[in-house]
Amino acid sequence: MEILDGIAAIADRYDGFVLDLWGVVHDGRKPYPGVPEALAELKARGKGVVFLTNAPRRAWMVQKLLDRMELDRALYDGIISSGEISWRHLKRRTDPWFAKLGTRCVHVGPERDLSVVEDGVAEIVTDPREATFLLNTGPDDERGPQSPDPYVPVLEACAAQHLPMVCVNPDRAVMVAGQKLICAGALADIYLGLGGAVREIGKPDPEVYDPVLELLRHPQRHRVLAIGDTPHTDLAGAQAAGLDALWALTGLAAHAHGDNPDPGHLAAVAHEEGVRPIAAVRSLRW
Repeated sequence: MEILDGIAAIADRYDGFVLDLWGVVHDGRKPYPGVPEALAELKARGKGVVFLTNAPRRAWMVQKLLDRMELDRALYDGIISSGEISWRHLKRRTDPWFAKLGTRCVHVGPERDLSVVEDGVAEIVTDPREATFLLNTGPDDERGPQSPDPYVPVLEACAAQHLPMVCVNPDRAVMVAGQKLICAGALADIYLGLGGAVREIGKPDPEVYDPVLELLRHPQRHRVLAIGDTPHTDLAGAQAAGLDALWALTGLAAHAHGDNPDPGHLAAVAHEEGVRPIAAVRSLRW
């Protein structure tokens, strides 16, 4: 697999760029070195740039996080998050799976993720016997993000009531400031093992790319490049949506394969995951 030092060599092949956030644009605390400059180069060339993240909160909250990182809003055209798409589903109820959910849910996750149910799209209850579904946005502050084990009792209680789960972040793990933490997808795996029904919202579902392409003003799909660090979500999702993908060797990829991975090893991993990125890139830089 070809490993690029930056995106300059391929940028002109594409009109639009779909970028993962955690692990590609930033490390959970600050942008990676070279990212603002790379985004500025793309915008100077008239490219569309949209962030697509499996963050379990609405897009306006993700934007506030980027503001705190001092990432200039002029460097991108919009944000689509799995939390935003989940909120739209809960509000509109046009999807048959969401239409039959009911409106009362047990929430597993921190309070900061409750933008997913704002505007009254769902009511939080604490007793699974009073709920009609389980809203999973990931680990909370009390039980922590290091292990899924502390969440087993509440997942068992919800499974006993046959509550369907809305998993608002299909990621199994994320790197935050160099530390690997579990995400909502890890809890969804446990729930599936308990016999629970799960609907995952976010990458790799190709459905989530439709609003992204709308923000990009509907370019031809072969002229759009997605950049992500995770084969299972970022690369597989782009491939399912008919987009080219570039594998960023930061975030989870850096954790799994080191600072100087072997191209043959990367090719083998991609083959095992069933994905075909056009290349890998050492980081999102020009």
